[in-house]
Amino acid sequence: MRIKDVISAIEKIAPLDYAEDFDNVGLLIGDQSTQVTGVLVTLDTLENVVDEAIEKKCNLIVSFHPIVFSGLKKITGKNYVERVVIKAIQNNIAIYAMHTALDNSFVGVNAKICEVLGLQNLEVLIPQKATIKKLITYVPTSNAETLRQALFEVGGGSIGNYDNCSFTVEGTGSFKGNENSDPVIGQRGRTHYEKESQINITFPKHLERQILTTLKKVHPYEEVAYEMTTLENNNQHIGIGMLGELPKAQKAEDYLKTIKQRMNVGVIRHSKILEKDIKKVAVLGGSGAFAIENAIASGADLYITADVKYHEFYKAENKLIIADIGHYETEQFTKNLLVDFLTKKFTNFAIVLSVCNTNPVKYL
Repeated sequence: MRIKDVISAIEKIAPLDYAEDFDNVGLLIGDQSTQVTGVLVTLDTLENVVDEAIEKKCNLIVSFHPIVFSGLKKITGKNYVERVVIKAIQNNIAIYAMHTALDNSFVGVNAKICEVLGLQNLEVLIPQKATIKKLITYVPTSNAETLRQALFEVGGGSIGNYDNCSFTVEGTGSFKGNENSDPVIGQRGRTHYEKESQINITFPKHLERQILTTLKKVHPYEEVAYEMTTLENNNQHIGIGMLGELPKAQKAEDYLKTIKQRMNVGVIRHSKILEKDIKKVAVLGGSGAFAIENAIASGADLYITADVKYHEFYKAENKLIIADIGHYETEQFTKNLLVDFLTKKFTNFAIVLSVCNTNPVKYL
């Protein structure tokens, strides 16, 4: 197995197309054609994590957070980032990170938080815009079903909870090839009329290359006519944060204690406790103060996130409870999610869960 095989598997659940523009994701160090000896999964890649990879004979570190976030002008070992890069290169260890690509995944960071907290009926808190594309193409009616099924097989026609979705219009197409053409139907230099089907199909944007490759491979014409557009529709399965419901409403104090226990949190910083039970909960792993208004608009009774500043707690406006449980604490189970996923994908290969606690914040 090579590094590119592991990357391909990860990007099935966290396509890099959905990472935020500010992020630095993908293979940060290493050659994707390198054969893998073992995979170490971590939340952060620090020096002790690289040491752990060396000890456990893992030459690929799969990290949630990218160790290289902005450009490095020099690599002299003067800070922890440069030291990690040097040590990884010296020991032929590759580093891959997916960060906000997994944040925006429907089965990613926030889904894991919801699972740990016993939430159900999940939906995305802030759907990412411009993630759905539409293909319109024209094909001889006799070839329409073959093309349609081929597009379905590579992920075309996916809308929310539905697959194999398309719309077809029958009509007549015309074309005339010039002296350099080699028409499959009709004759060069003569206008030909053909009974055609217009196929309309939507797909998630990360599949554009596969969709176009399949279209051109399966379509019978020498020149394939098609249109590609980006839709404004919200994608139900791509976006940051998540909403869920408790099976049964709970008193706020009781559920905050449940959060402390299940998320292994020593301290919860929270806004004023309100005189209403908790039923609907919004979560956003990592720094999520920017989404407080979204959580309120969603009708959530409680918003769980991290890195909330003093004045940002005022934004609760007695409409919900804001609970800051810590950045590391919201994301700590992400590496378990990745280990479980990769272990199922590669059943006879060493996928190792890092034992290093990389939380930089300590409590007395």
